[in-house]
Amino acid sequence: MNTEHGMITTPVTADLLRGHLDVEATAHGLLPHRLPARARRQIPDSRLAVAEAQPSGVRLAFRTRATVIELDTLPTKRVHRGLPAPADGVYDLLVDGRLAAQATVAGGNVRTITDLVTQSCELTEGPAGTARFTGLPAGDKDVEIWLPHTEITELIALRTDAPVEQAPHSGRRVWLHHGSSISHGSNATHPTAVWPALAAARGGVELVNLGFGGSALLDPFTARAMRDTPADLISVKAGINVVNADVMRLRAFSPAVHGFLDTIREGHPTTPLLVVSPLLCPVQEDTPGPLAPDFAGGTLRFKATGDPAERATGRLTLNIIRAELARIVGQRAADDPNLHYLDGRDLYGERDYAEFPLPDEVHPDPAGHRRIGENFARLAFGDGGPFAAEAG
Repeated sequence: MNTEHGMITTPVTADLLRGHLDVEATAHGLLPHRLPARARRQIPDSRLAVAEAQPSGVRLAFRTRATVIELDTLPTKRVHRGLPAPADGVYDLLVDGRLAAQATVAGGNVRTITDLVTQSCELTEGPAGTARFTGLPAGDKDVEIWLPHTEITELIALRTDAPVEQAPHSGRRVWLHHGSSISHGSNATHPTAVWPALAAARGGVELVNLGFGGSALLDPFTARAMRDTPADLISVKAGINVVNADVMRLRAFSPAVHGFLDTIREGHPTTPLLVVSPLLCPVQEDTPGPLAPDFAGGTLRFKATGDPAERATGRLTLNIIRAELARIVGQRAADDPNLHYLDGRDLYGERDYAEFPLPDEVHPDPAGHRRIGENFARLAFGDGGPFAAEAG
């Protein structure tokens, strides 16, 4: 711990982080990862490599009297060639569990996606910057800084105008969740507005979010990571990426689901485990993938390009996925009373779509994230739900 110009510098170490599975020392600082090194060595494509390094749900947690906090970081931002650059990622600062301030970091590296289908990209290096929070309430307080869910974030230095100590253990249950880009936070405007973060706040649990944009594909290395991660509650939201990437037929999908659940159960034999089927997505309900980008209206939208007639030969749609997940969970639950199923349309269905349409036909807007988080909290954490707190 160093003191300079009235500010105290505290090394950023893994002990200050929550919601991550691994950290990597880089030339600039510390890079949080949401998959362990062994799993990262097996990643087959850049999409997942980028997604797992984007720290959705990852936060610094500490106790301090500081009224000024500065966090130096090197962000790596993602832009799509031909489209407007997105806004800088947001850092959410919570005091005693409540959002108290927000900041952004300009500059940083820029990863330009040159082809949406192949995910080929060009990297332009840029400078580090500082997220600065001032005017925080005086006195001892628990502080969390949730990192931008859309930007790879290398942590360089933490400075405060009062000492920092490691946050005490909250005693709350740990919820380990795996899902697709919606769980990752697509179209959410800041990290605590991603639906799993909203649901975790309502459920009073500690979130570990393994939502990976475009990459919830029943990968065995993800299942092994979940098997080896301590958790009190586990959910797997599966299916939509399998359909929109068109990576499996029904014959392969069913045993892949069984294998994924078998692996999780090796490490968590009796932990409440909730399997969630896809949310409503009209373009893929009865039309197979793959999805293709559509710029016809001047903005990015997606369309399904498969032939519905091929459903008869095992090609997958969301309705087929839901029926198969319900069947698999029903079959397994006969011997596994802690295994549960939730139809994703109970989180976001026809009525929700009418109220909060999907801007790009696949991902919800911020209001949609709030609705999904509220529904999940009610159905999973509420009375009678699979994640309800035990009486007493």
